[in-house]
This record gives sequence, C-alpha cells and structure tokens, in this order.
Amino acid sequence: MEQERLQKIIAHAGFASRREAETMIREGRVTVNGRVVTELGSRADASRDHVKVDGKLITRAEDHRYILLYKPKEVMTTVEDPQGRRTVIDLIKGVRERIYPIGRLDYQSEGLIILTNDGDLAFKVSHPKHGSVKTYHVKVRGVPDPRLVEKLERGITIDGKRTLPCEIGRMKTTGKGEEEGNSWFEVKLREGRTQQIRKMFQVVGHPVSKLRRVAIGPLSDPKLGPGDWRELTPREVKMLETMQEPPVRHVRAPRKAAGTSAKKAPSTRAAKGSKAAGAKAGSKAAGSKATPSKARTTKAPAKRAAAATRRETPPRRDASAPARREAPARRETSARREAPKRRDAGSSTRREAGSGTRREAGGARRETAGSRRESTGDKKPRKAPARSRASR
Repeated sequence: MEQERLQKIIAHAGFASRREAETMIREGRVTVNGRVVTELGSRADASRDHVKVDGKLITRAEDHRYILLYKPKEVMTTVEDPQGRRTVIDLIKGVRERIYPIGRLDYQSEGLIILTNDGDLAFKVSHPKHGSVKTYHVKVRGVPDPRLVEKLERGITIDGKRTLPCEIGRMKTTGKGEEEGNSWFEVKLREGRTQQIRKMFQVVGHPVSKLRRVAIGPLSDPKLGPGDWRELTPREVKMLETMQEPPVRHVRAPRKAAGTSAKKAPSTRAAKGSKAAGAKAGSKAAGSKATPSKARTTKAPAKRAAAATRRETPPRRDASAPARREAPARRETSARREAPKRRDAGSSTRREAGSGTRREAGGARRETAGSRRESTGDKKPRKAPARSRASR
C-alpha cells in the first residue's frame, strides 16, 4: 500500500477532519512508530506503520458510515459531555465505527444532523466556502417589521464579526391576522456560528422560542421524528460530495397574447429569410470560386470594350432643357438691369422738382425783400454811426 499523508489517514480513520488532524500534528499529539511527528508533510503506510493519536492506535482505516439523525431538544451535539448530559452518540445504537457529528445544534434546538467518520465529507458540509446551505424553521416572538428582516438578510455584526448574507422568508403567523401573534420564518444559512439565529433575532428585539433544522444542503426527511435516524443512501452521499441541490420544479410562464406573438412572427421569418439568403450567397460565392480561370479571361475583354465605348460616347442631353432653364435667368437679369434705371429716372425727376421748388422759393424771397425795400423808401434814412477819429 502506498504512503499517504498523516492528516488524510487520521481523517479516513474517523478521528477528525483534515483540518483538525493538521492541528493535532502541529501540537505533537500524533506519533508514527513511537516517534512524535509535527511536520504536516509527513507520510505513513496505514497497513504497516503504527499511527497513534493521543495514544490510540488507528492503523486500520474504518469503513465510512453516514447517518442522518433527528436530534431532539435537550441533547448535546457532541461525542462526550463533561456534565454527563445525553449526547447524539447515545441515541445511535449498533454502530461500531467511531462516528462524530458534523456541525452543531444548540441544546434547546432540534432537527436534522449528520454523523460520519469521513473527515473530508465533514469538512465539505461544515465549511461555508463549499456552499452547503442549512434550512431552519424558526418561531419568534411577535411580528418583526419587514425592514428589520431585510437588515438581517444583509448581515449584522454579532460578537464583533459580521454575519454572511442569508435568506429569510415569513411562513405564517399564529394570530388571526397577519400582523398578530407570533411569526414563523424559514431561514437559510451558509455558515454555522454558535446560536447564530437566536442572536440575530435577539438583536432586533424578537427572541426565538422554537428552532428546527429541516434540511442540510440537498438532504431533508420529514418522516424522521425526534430521536430517529437512518443510513444515507449512496445517492445522497454523492449529492453531499458534489453539493447538488435537488431539482426544482419550474413554473410554466403564462402564455403571451396573440398580438405579441403575431408581431414577433415576421421577425423570425425575416431572420430565417436572411439566413437562407446568406446561405444562397455563400453557395454562389463558392460556385464562383469553383469556376475555371479560362471563363474569367474570356469575360474580361468584353467588359473592357464596353467600358471604352461608354467613355467615347458623350452622354445624351435634351435640347429643350437648357432653354427652359436659361429663360428664367434672362428675365431675372433684364428685370434687375431695368430696376436701377427706373430708380435713376425717379431720382432725377425728384432732383429737378426739388431744384425748381428751391428756385421758386428763392425768387419769392427776393420779391418779398424788394417789396420791403420799396415800403421803407419813404421813411427817413437812418443816421450813419459816427466814425471815430482813428478811423478818419
């Protein structure tokens, strides 16, 4: 038999998971043939070497056992209890292998729990990074506000550490109305901290009165009662190893109206038509590529001759078209030329009329001045101003 790592041998023997076995090796609790081993990379042969953990021999690997138990209230989820209380191991009779519970349920809670001696499976089911979801039915006091429930779903800080996001859905209430009495919730967690659900609802002011685990990943069994247990089937073990959730029944979507389907029909036909056209074009292109080179050489001269004739022959023009187009232009130009003349003639007449009126006004003013002189001729002339001696 080939040598294996010590933590793997310990996990297969059912003493602990691989992580716990690594801790045991670091602490010096593992010996191989009487020699203490503290290196994680150490190997041994379980069929020949004497491997001991805390003085107990584990040379022979045990067959794996997988048990599903419904833990009742007031039962400890441990192998041994220092206070002498009843444990889950006490409920299972007739199992010789050294099995231990995966995860924990607090003393006052009830529900499903798995016991096994497969350390690898125990680590996969218990660690949140593998996506194992535990489903709980929880009864709380009162009816929490939806905003508080959303807050719990997003995650809150408990004992200095923030919880991972979870799913919480209200199932029913115990009162006559929806907002009366106490509430039942379905909670899905991906981590299993100590009394996490109880602490979460305690923070928002709605303490938990009942807590029941109803599913571990894809496993659930409503037929099991408190204290009952059974072996897992190979299919269920495979589901746990691969973390496959059970198939979900998909609800059929409602049929769409006739108008929407009629509108969408042409688009699909057009798409099909475009695909068919593309296929034909591709086939034509493929056919043209497949033709021999001689056909190309015979068609090329004919095309060149046609192009040359098109260049030599001038394009045909309609003789009436230019006349029709030029006539409005001539009318416009003549009108534009005549317009300044009319303006000049008008301005000259206005100038002549203005000058005539000015001349007439000047003559009238002269006549009035002459009449004034004649009227003043009878009067005595004014004395001339006396000249100064200097002027003389």
